[in-house]
Amino acid sequence: MVSPLEDLGYPLVFPVDEGVDGLDAPEPSLGVAHRTRVRSLGGMQKEALVTNSATGTTWRLASDEGEYLEGEDIAPAPLAHLTTGMVSSFASEVLTLADERGIEVEDLTLVQDNYYTMNGSALAGTMTAGALPVDLDVEIDADAEPQALRTLVDDAVQSAPVSGLIHDVTDSVFTLVANGREIDPDRVDERDGPTLPDPIETFESLPRDASERDPPIIHRTGATTEPLPDSDEAYTSGEGSSLSADQDRVLHLRGTCTVRPDGTKHVAVELFSPIGTVFEFISDEPSGRGGAGRAPDAMTYVAAGLGFCFMTQMGRYADIVDADLSAYRIVQDTHVTAGVRGDEATPAGWAPVETCAYVETSEDADFARELLDMSEQTCFLHALCRSDPGGPDVDVVAR
Repeated sequence: MVSPLEDLGYPLVFPVDEGVDGLDAPEPSLGVAHRTRVRSLGGMQKEALVTNSATGTTWRLASDEGEYLEGEDIAPAPLAHLTTGMVSSFASEVLTLADERGIEVEDLTLVQDNYYTMNGSALAGTMTAGALPVDLDVEIDADAEPQALRTLVDDAVQSAPVSGLIHDVTDSVFTLVANGREIDPDRVDERDGPTLPDPIETFESLPRDASERDPPIIHRTGATTEPLPDSDEAYTSGEGSSLSADQDRVLHLRGTCTVRPDGTKHVAVELFSPIGTVFEFISDEPSGRGGAGRAPDAMTYVAAGLGFCFMTQMGRYADIVDADLSAYRIVQDTHVTAGVRGDEATPAGWAPVETCAYVETSEDADFARELLDMSEQTCFLHALCRSDPGGPDVDVVAR
């Protein structure tokens, strides 16, 4: 039996024609905004539409989970999208700032490790996600002194838009619509402004005539990450391990980013905890920002990862408490700074994430509120929003 993603029969990522109705983006409150629409397709499979306010372009992306969440492992996990966007953001900023400073970069490789935690009981309402400091190793070959390259990397990391997500402590805000009726949320902060339209009609009217790129923008390698020799009992793997009602574990992903001859970034993402399949991504910034828009930009991957992760927690919580959740969708707005302009590196900024959640359930309104609260509480990337884990801890090797 084929999964919903396989049944659609389309690439894991493709650009959407600009003429499609309902693919607007919000006015940016900082530099650039992304509007992300996500719907569940069944099991742990989801698809997203991410629209960039600066370019007007929309990318459709897909996500799935591995055996640890009893997924079909057809598409990358949400955190793999986030790792791809984060390491691509750092790489793009290094290249942009190097160009501004007249430094010719011959070769650039970034290796980034992301760590998250999950502790507590879902049934008792204490399960909570956390984000730990990011490790970043940068190997750069360029026509400059080692100290100049160290300064270049430090300044680039400071101004990379994704650094706002790491360092700015923000509480996300929500609108909740259950079975077509808007209801007041409980513990999470309520979003101001009119409720954004349910994206279901946009998804259903989406023309799906895209063909796979050669090479593909997102590629499932089929290889499985090997366990790390120094992993401890907090590292987990195994079928259904992430569906346990009680958890005390660490998640660990590694993204290795290299710059291809055409200027696009290639990112291989390995899951060490839980053990998972290796996926490869291509990222490209828009025209005027060092790229040509040939693949999703860094912050499109970040926005998609954040939306996918929150949606995963909704489905996971309903599964753990054995409650009906027949359909669920979100519309999510993210606002970030645009990155370096000129020779000066300016601090990155990140505004509170705004989300309209749509759920269809035979359960009562109290369940819908608890679902929203627990999904925010157990979302690794909302944990990153509401905390400052520190870092990245940057190590630079200049050649």
